[in-house]
Parts: sequence; C-alpha cells; structure tokens
Amino acid sequence: MSASKNEKANIQIIPLGGVGEIAKNMYIVEVDEEMFILDAGLMFPEDEMLGVDIVIPDISYIRDNKHKLKGIFLSHGHEDSIGAVPYIIEELNVPIYGSKLTLALVKDRLRAKGVNKKFKFYTINSKSRMKFKNAEMVFFETSHSIPDSYGVSIETKYGSIVYTGEFKFDQSLSGDYSYNMAKMYDIAKKDVLALISDSTEAEKRGYNTPENVIEEHILDGFAKAKGRVIVSCYASNFVRIQQVLTNAAKTKRKVSFLGKTLENSFKVARNMGYFDIPEGLLVPSHEIGNYPDNELVIVATGSQGEPIEALGTMSRGQHEVTNIKEGDIVYILTTPSSNMEVVLYSTMNELVKAGANIATPEQNIHASGHGLSEELKMMLNVMKPKYFIPVQGEFKMQIAHAKLAAEAGVLPENIFLLEKGDVASYDGTDMISAEKVTAGNVLIDGSGVGDVGNIVLRDRRLLSEDGIFIAVITIDPKARKIMAGPEIQSRGFVYVKESENLLKDAEERVYNIVLDSLDEKKLEWSTLKQSIRDDLGKYLYENTKRRPMIIPIISEI
Repeated sequence: MSASKNEKANIQIIPLGGVGEIAKNMYIVEVDEEMFILDAGLMFPEDEMLGVDIVIPDISYIRDNKHKLKGIFLSHGHEDSIGAVPYIIEELNVPIYGSKLTLALVKDRLRAKGVNKKFKFYTINSKSRMKFKNAEMVFFETSHSIPDSYGVSIETKYGSIVYTGEFKFDQSLSGDYSYNMAKMYDIAKKDVLALISDSTEAEKRGYNTPENVIEEHILDGFAKAKGRVIVSCYASNFVRIQQVLTNAAKTKRKVSFLGKTLENSFKVARNMGYFDIPEGLLVPSHEIGNYPDNELVIVATGSQGEPIEALGTMSRGQHEVTNIKEGDIVYILTTPSSNMEVVLYSTMNELVKAGANIATPEQNIHASGHGLSEELKMMLNVMKPKYFIPVQGEFKMQIAHAKLAAEAGVLPENIFLLEKGDVASYDGTDMISAEKVTAGNVLIDGSGVGDVGNIVLRDRRLLSEDGIFIAVITIDPKARKIMAGPEIQSRGFVYVKESENLLKDAEERVYNIVLDSLDEKKLEWSTLKQSIRDDLGKYLYENTKRRPMIIPIISEI
C-alpha cells in the first residue's frame, strides 16, 4: 500500500512496531481523516545488529500522512513505549498525551537528548476526555511494573478501539500501581469494535504470582541472609525496586545502587513521590565498604542485559566498585530476553565459582509485569470486542493470544494477526486485511539516526566473522606503470607469519590484474577494483574457506 489512505476505510489499525518482537511499541489508528499514534517505543538491538545502540520504528507512513496526525498517546513510562519520542517528535511536532509520571520521564529523555524545542504536553487520568473531530479519547488505569500506567479507548461512531498497553491483573497492588476495573466495564458498555492487547505472556497458563507473595519471599530472604544481598533487576521495574527498598528497611540494611540507567528515572520518580524511601536508607556505592556485610543490599540495575553483565563483571573480580565474595546471596529478579539467556546461565556459573549463593525466578520469587493467559482472557471477557488484534509480543505469543481470544468467544475470522506494516481496515461493516504500508527498523548508532542499514550491518558481520583483507597499489596512469606495491594488509583473517605464501600469491594476483588493466585503452577504476575483489575472493575462499572483506586501494601518482 502506498502512503495514501485506503479510500474505502473508515478505520485503519496499523502496527509499525511491537508485533513479531518484544518492545518498540507503535500502533497507528486512523479514524476517517484523523490519525493517532499509540505509544512510540524503542528496542535494544539483537545480537546480529552489530554496534547498534537502539532501534526505533520506521515512521515513513506517518511522515507521509503528517497532516492527519493529531497526537501521540503514551500508555506508560518504559522505554518500549516512550523511547522513540526524542527521535521523532521534532519532525512530527504534535501534542503528547500521557500520565503525570510518563510525561515527566519523556521530558527527562528529551533533555538528555538535547531536544530543546517546546512541545505541547497534556496530562491524562481516568477522568480525562480528549475530544477530536471524529473520536474521543478516554483512559483507564492498568497495573504494570511501573506506576501511572494507562490503557486508551478511542470512542468513534463505529464503536471503540481499545488499546490496553502493557498490563496485568494483580489485586495485591495498590495506589498508583492499581487497575480500575470499574472504568474498564464502563468503557465496554459502549461496544468495543476492536481490542488491541498485550501478548507478552500469552503462552504461560494461569495467573501471575501476586506481588505481595514476591515481597514476602524477598523479606524472608533478606532476613535469613547472613552476608551481603545482591539483587539483579531492570531499572524500569519500579515495583520490584520499591519492594527491595521496603524490605531492606525492615531488615535494617542499607541499599546501594550500581548502574547509571536507573539514576535519571529513579530521580524523576522519587522527586514526584512515587518511591517510599526511609531517611538514610540509600548509601552511595563508594561507601559500600563502610558497612558490615549483613547490613547491605546492593542493587545491580540496567535497561537490557546490563544487570546480568554487572553480575558477570563482579563474579570475575573486575568491577570498579565491588566484587562477589564468599557468602553473598544473589537474587536474580530479571527475566532475560531470549538472546540474553546464554549470558545469564554462564554468569550463574561464574557467580557460584566466586562463592555466591543464587536465588532464581524458578524458586517463585518472580512475577511478570504482563498478564498471563487467564488475565488476558479476563481483559477479553470484560471488553467483549468484535475484532481482536494481539500485539506486544513475538509471533508465537500473538498466536497464543489469538487462541485465548477464540476461547473467550471472539470469532476466529475476526482475529487479526498483524505484522509490521499490515493494515486492518474497517469500512463501517467489515474489517479486512488491506495492503501493507512502509514499515521496518530505523537503527540508531551513536548520534546517527538511520544511517546504519542492512549493507552496513552486513559489512560489520563480515568483519567480525572473517576479518579484512586490504590490497594497496600505486600506479602512474599516464606512464601506464605500477610504481609501488601491491602491499597486502590483513586484520582478523589469517595469522600473517604462518601465511606468507598465501599473501605472496595474493600480491602476485593483484599485480597481474592491474598490469593487464594498464594495457587496456581505457582505465575504469570501478571495474579494476571489482576484478581484484572477485579474483581474490575466489582465491582466498579456495585456500581458507573464509570470506574476508576485500578492499582494493589504488593510488595515482
């Protein structure tokens, strides 16, 4: 599908991220001639994205339809929902809607990124009603691992489009972490046309472990520990961090944080009163040595794999602040992503070698921030949508959620399993799958946004796997002579001292190729370089079964 609107559609729902993956949430809802963005998140790179810092959705479709865009609506303050805002807001320049904490975290990210332009921010709560020409937005509190999380309902004359954000149903949570079931039922009374819902834990049966049970486990563990307690968790899991702080205070332990990622978010939330911290509980990391082991809790935090990496560094005795020692008890309250599992189990081995005792999620001291199967069915049964779109998860999770929706009574033909760029189009009577729009990943490497693509990643992969092979030669194009070289340089390909014959043969091949080219009437540099690449590539593969990156450098006198 081109950037133009499907003229027959009254409503279009388009995921630009957050499907076929965990994180990078971004969903477009178009109602007649108005466009709304639900969340604008980032994703931390997968292993094959060599050197890339973060990944955000491709917003080409939004850019081409910017005249219809009315705002960005954010469900909560995690990076997977707000992280892309600093990279897209200057170009889009539209209002941003979110809860008090969510907007404070967004403003903090904008300052950190050096975005100084003024934008309109609208704070929402469960009583808010934002009116537009073709739709009205209402909001409902949800429970997640960060406070002030909300779902969004887009009320239209065709019915409501409900986006849950990331949620779970945990009755032990209260205050800013609690969900508003009454408001959800109120929204459902007006007929839910489509439900767009979190699929992260759809494959897991039953209900989450309640957070008060987790808190009891942590308290029990802290009380029994005779040495230091070291906790590994994500910086974004505010509910877990609060539990650590509460139970450290109860067991008369001081708390010290290791990890820069937590500092800004923690500072913002603490200043707004979202953390309950007794006076004198926190101590700077450089003062850890001033306290007895049985009076300390050390929290290693990070945004992706950093908590696990920090534990690894500590277990090897290489951490700049403190290292693992005999008698430490380590609580791994982090559920690793699939590409971090190998690192986690390797790190656990290193921790045990260093003398630590490990308490893991398998011992029932972990609860997800996302609803398990019965909680997801509860949302389906409350909303009773006509159409269902599972999002926020890998494809197998979306499939599992689709099965739950069928169990809850949604007709199978009304369930849409969308990939990035797919369009669910509603014409007032039926919802169908329309042609795709442009979608994909924008890679951010350092200060560059989108300047690293598949070709750059391919080159990085080649360099990491088979190294680089450089052939330098100097010629006099007028005299048609080779003046110096060729000289072969190799990095990460073969050990030079043991491969002298290979390198000499390579030099000779380059010399002959250049000599033959100098005899031709017209010198084409691009053709000559390609001939060198082709010949050396074939020769090196035949002799080494490796494919290094080959770079011919031809200098003229």
